[in-house]
This record gives sequence, C-alpha cells and structure tokens, in this order.
Amino acid sequence: MHLNPAMAATFAPPVMEARRWLDGVVFPQDRPLINVSQAAPVDPPPLALREALAEAALNDPSAHLYGPVLGKPELRAEVASRWSRAYGGSIAPEQVAITQGCNQGFTAVMATLAAPGDEVILPTPWYFNHKMWLSMSGVRAVPLTTGPDLLPDPDRAEALIGPRTRAIVLVTPNNPGGVEYPADLVAAFADIARRHGIALVLDETYRDFDSRMGAPHDLFRDPDWARVLIHLYSFSKAYRLTGHRVGAVVASTQRLAEVEKFLDTVAICPSQLGQIGALWGMRHLGHWLGGERQNILTRRAAMTSGFRNLPDWRLMGCGAYFAYVEHPYPMPSDQLARRLVHDASILMLPGTMFQPEGAGRGELRIAFANIDAVGIAELFKRLTALSL
Repeated sequence: MHLNPAMAATFAPPVMEARRWLDGVVFPQDRPLINVSQAAPVDPPPLALREALAEAALNDPSAHLYGPVLGKPELRAEVASRWSRAYGGSIAPEQVAITQGCNQGFTAVMATLAAPGDEVILPTPWYFNHKMWLSMSGVRAVPLTTGPDLLPDPDRAEALIGPRTRAIVLVTPNNPGGVEYPADLVAAFADIARRHGIALVLDETYRDFDSRMGAPHDLFRDPDWARVLIHLYSFSKAYRLTGHRVGAVVASTQRLAEVEKFLDTVAICPSQLGQIGALWGMRHLGHWLGGERQNILTRRAAMTSGFRNLPDWRLMGCGAYFAYVEHPYPMPSDQLARRLVHDASILMLPGTMFQPEGAGRGELRIAFANIDAVGIAELFKRLTALSL
C-alpha cells in the first residue's frame, strides 16, 4: 500500500517513543520512576474549574454542539481585551482564533503560509512537533543553530533567508531550551521579517511562566503588527486543560480567513467545553495562576542551584517548564537517555530529538514542571550517583 513519502520521512513522536522505553521495566521499590520527559501538567484543573465544566456539561446545551469554526465570540473577545492590556497594544476580537490546542494553531498557520518546497526557519534545538508538521507537509525546516546561550542570532537568521522562505518561528520561553528571549531580540527578528516580507510566528505557549514582569515584548504596540506577527498561545498549561485541547492564534483577519478553511476541514470547531473552561479560567483564576507561576519559578531556582553542584554538567538554559543541559558522558544522548531509565529510574528526552540528524548528541531536556522540591532533590541525588 502506498505511503505519502513526506509522512514516511517524518520521525515518530518523541514522547511516545520515550514512553516505549518503559515497556517491561520494573523499577526498584526504593527508586520509583522520575518522569521528566513531557511538558504537560499531570494534575487536573482546580476544583472550581472542574465544577464549572460539569455545570456546563449538564446544563448548557450548546456545550455539546458545533460552534463557530474560529471559536466562541466571548472567548475571542476576552483574549483580545486581555492581550491588548498585557502587551500595551490593540488587538481586535476578529484577530483572534481559538484552536484545538496550540499545535493545531501552528499547523493551521503553516498550512496558510508554506507550500511543499517552501522553507521555514527554526532555531535549534527546535520543538519537535513544529519540525514534524513541516516535514509531513513537504516544507523544508531550515535549522538556525544557536550558541551556548541558546539564543538565536538575527544576523545568522537573515543570512538563511532565500526566495522560498516563508516564515521564522520563535518559541519563548523556549521549548526545549527554557530560555526567555529578550524583547530587543524578538524585535530584531520582527524587523527582519518585515524587511523580507515573511511572517514571524511567535509561539508563547509558556508565557504565563515567564520570570519577567510585564510584557515580554513590544510587538503588539506597533499599530501595523498584523502585517508581520502571528502569535500562538496555549490554555493547556495555564489552566491544566491539556485533555480539552484549547489554543489561540492572534493574526490579521485576512490570515484567519485562510486559517478558517483549514480548521473547518480538520476539526470543524474547537471543543465547546474546553473553550468554556478557558474562558472561566481567564475570568476567575488569575490569583491561582499567579501561584502556579510562582511554583514553577521556585522549581526553576532549585534546578539552577542543583546544577551548580554538578560541575561536570552544563546548564545551557532553564526557564518555564524546561532545563536543557550538556551531559559529561562519552555516549550519545539517545543512548544515555535509555541508560538513565535502567540505571537511575529517570525518563528524560535526548537532545537528538530536538536537533537535525547528527546533532544534540551531548544534550538532554529535563521537563521539571511536574516534580516538586523533593522530586528535584531526588533527581540530583541520582544524577550525582551515576557511574557510567
């Protein structure tokens, strides 16, 4: 049976591959598994939000029906209003679309931007689902190598732009690197995109856990922002709505008219219950979300402190949900990650899953958001005791 060559050339989902490493493994009773492989909340939403979802499921008939392809008008308006205040700019409700998670937002945007044979610039290490979608779409992902600080260089990016370049994609705070891109760096990339007539796609899935106060960039202050910027966001991390799949795209109305075509053929509309949960969370969980942010910042500090006591390891980036590290062992990281499962009861992802083939062999990503202070201390205890 024939298989689309682009699909065949796309690597398997990394998190699912890593989970298979656990098959048949029995962990010692005194050394249970520490799973730092996936960047998603494992706890359910707070009780009040679950009660709001239950109330809607029981008593709101529209929660079970098709809705507008681009999302519930009240949620689009809430995002537009809050983002306008947060970024100090002007965003209209019709410039917001709600999607079945941020990944779907990315695929929808890319479907409108790039055709087979076109190119999109991705800083490395990259978010693997971005690379996967481009590969299966026949779009070439052009790697933009970052330095030891994991910050992409605008001049190096501009040198990669060719006649078929359609977009530059930035993720900040970064997945997998954890680094927060300075506002002037983001602005420099917007200037490049504007000069070359391409899009800057800015994925801010982890915006709620940025260590900086205030707006992380000034791009929405430009009255003409929609000519260049496409912003992506996820409600999954903020309100623990991962299973409900709710994301957002902020872009020009012309772009969203094209996005609507894609979404209508893929999902028809985003989940009504998920949107109800996202809207309720935005209106009622501000204080709670602030506490979640502080928990992540505390864990980030514990990770940074822990690596100071592991001098043979190098912490390359740390922020939001992630630490990205260089390990000291001679074996490549994909082999090391498998060894860690058996030798230390730790599941983390190798840097090879976030890089072009042959790169990332000395790197690992640690998604620390789901382990508390005790878990982080145990993680470092096991890393310190490694003998490979």
